Amino acid sequence: MPVRTVDVIVVGLGPGGEDAAGKLAEAGLEVVGIDAELVGGECPYWGCVPSKMMIRAANLLTEARRIDGMAGHAEVTPDFAPVARRIRDEATDNWDDQVAVDRLASKGVAFVRGWAHLKGHHQVAVGDEVFAARRAIVLNPGTRAWAPPIEGLADTAYWTNREAIETETVPESLIVIGGGAIGLELGQVFLRFGAAVTTIETAPRLLALEEPESSELITAALGAAGMTVHVGAKISGVRHDERGFTVSVEGTGDVVAERLLVATGRRPDLAGLRVGAIGLDEGARAITVDDKMRVCDGVWAIGDVTGVGAFTHISMYQAAIAVADILGRPGPGADYRGLPRVTFTDPEIGSVGLSEAAARAAGIEVAVGVSDVTRSARGWIHKAGNAGLIKLVADTERGVLVGATSAGPVGGEVLSMLTLAVHAEVPIATLATMIYAYPTFHRSVEDALRALAEQMPAGAGPGAQG
Repeated sequence: MPVRTVDVIVVGLGPGGEDAAGKLAEAGLEVVGIDAELVGGECPYWGCVPSKMMIRAANLLTEARRIDGMAGHAEVTPDFAPVARRIRDEATDNWDDQVAVDRLASKGVAFVRGWAHLKGHHQVAVGDEVFAARRAIVLNPGTRAWAPPIEGLADTAYWTNREAIETETVPESLIVIGGGAIGLELGQVFLRFGAAVTTIETAPRLLALEEPESSELITAALGAAGMTVHVGAKISGVRHDERGFTVSVEGTGDVVAERLLVATGRRPDLAGLRVGAIGLDEGARAITVDDKMRVCDGVWAIGDVTGVGAFTHISMYQAAIAVADILGRPGPGADYRGLPRVTFTDPEIGSVGLSEAAARAAGIEVAVGVSDVTRSARGWIHKAGNAGLIKLVADTERGVLVGATSAGPVGGEVLSMLTLAVHAEVPIATLATMIYAYPTFHRSVEDALRALAEQMPAGAGPGAQG
């Protein structure tokens, strides 16, 4: 089998992989980019972009329904057709990646469509072709939707996020297995477009990775809107017949709906990538990298496969670090202490850094401050749909925030200042003496700081009582 030698091979052209391939090619290296699916990855075609288009449309419906008692009366008739058209016309080009392929080519990247696997530290095979890398292999294979081994599930035509994004109609009823970000975002969309939605979560609460206060907030909001929620559930089986999908839940009974969405996480296919060829465990949940994204000699990994967080912003952040290292340019290593994430439900839930429980588990002396967004001036003015909170998690010894949550009408936007505070380790005393514009949602941060000051021990941290 002939071998073609190039400078860099990039396996997987999701956001980070595409960005890395383009920048390395623009730096003068000979780059081959390989992907069996669409260039751009999950985010623009089945993830971030089209899902947020759906969420934007669903939010508009709900805002119109909130007019009563605030600004008159509105009759709202949901129509999913414009949403489906927008996803096809504006986001995905009807799931055609030619524009992205051309963009890569314009930067000098040679694109190969196919499933790649490693043949060692310096070689990658795609079908009958073998490529050797003089300088680097960058692994960005992404992850695939994972379904738990529930009896009967594999034999049904259940939805993953892909089928939910691609649908042109709203089902009359929907069961969502999984109470994480993807399940709740899509479940709330279909609820607002008229579906009867039941969410089933095996963990004790929704958004189990977030603060308990966030779980309580979103559970109350979804319940008030008509969603049925089961937490701490044990699913014994799934079947499909002429009635639709039936999910059997121990202690609850059968739940029946027209459609079933399984949103129980994503996992990489390390066996398919044959990472054993470079000495890695093919059964692992992630590839371990150092702070420069290095896996081993000549191999770097970025994106979801590193296990840091399945977010486009992480993939892009890691890509920049890997590119600089491959090109021999100095720069800082990865620093995740200010890693932000947002669940785009209504209320929107953003968080950064450590939760209170994680901080305590790490042995940090913790103080916490919480404020209620509805009690702020902006929350009172906003009124309909104003539920939210700010939670600050402080390291009392150092007098800095190590984590924060911003939940509310624009929780992800308010999070930006808290992300900066955690990442830059801004002293709490400095945050307490800032000027907060009135009346804004971010002014609730000031209220949380006051609550935090009451919990801080005297003399804790440098200027912590400021």
